[in-house]
Amino acid sequence: MARLHLFDLDGTLLHGSTAPVEISRQLGLEAEAVALDQAIGAGLIGPPEYAAEVYTLWAELTEAHVAAAFESAPWLARIREVWAEIRSDGDYCAVVSLSPSFFVEKLIGWGAHAAYGSRFPALPFTEPVDPAGVLSAAAKVRIADRLCEQFGVTRTDCIAYGDSLSDKDLFGAVPISVAINADSHLAGISTHAYMGLDLWEAYELVRHAR
Repeated sequence: MARLHLFDLDGTLLHGSTAPVEISRQLGLEAEAVALDQAIGAGLIGPPEYAAEVYTLWAELTEAHVAAAFESAPWLARIREVWAEIRSDGDYCAVVSLSPSFFVEKLIGWGAHAAYGSRFPALPFTEPVDPAGVLSAAAKVRIADRLCEQFGVTRTDCIAYGDSLSDKDLFGAVPISVAINADSHLAGISTHAYMGLDLWEAYELVRHAR
C-alpha cells in the first residue's frame, strides 16, 4: 500500500520562520508579522483574525515580492531530494499549511503532489480576504482525508510532519508522526522527533516504516 506524507510548512519545512514573516520581510514589515505569529501561537487570535491582519499588512504586496520571499526563505536542506525519493517509491507527498496558498502552492514545483494553504485574493489585492477560505488545525485533518481519497489510501497509511499547535489534530489522526524542531505542543504525541536542518535526516526516521 502506498503511503501519504503530509508536511506542514511554517516552522517545519521553513526553519525558525513562517511564510507570512518571509513575505512581510520583503515589505519591511517583518516585526509586525513576527508579533502576529506570536499572538496566534499563544492562542490570543485565531486563523481568521490572523489572516485579516496580514491581509492589511500586505496592501502593497505583488507577485514579485512573493517570489523573492520564496527564493530567500530559510528552507530545510534536501526537501526536493526527499520528495523525489517518496515519488520513486510510489508514495505521495503533500503540503498542508495555514499560510497563504499563493506561497504554499509554489512547492508543487519542488515535487509535492499537492499543496494546500489558506485562500487569499489574487495579487495585488483588490478584494477582501474571505474568512471561509482560511484554514485551521481541524481543516488540516479534513484536507488529509480528501487527499487520502484522491490517492487511494487511508489515514493508516499517512505520516505527518509538523512543529506546533496547528499540527496537533493531524498528529492525533494518523499513526506515524515526526515532530521537526517542534515546540511543547507536540511533546509526547509524536512518534518521532527531529532537531536539525536537513529534511532527509527527519525522513530517515520513517523511511522504511510500513
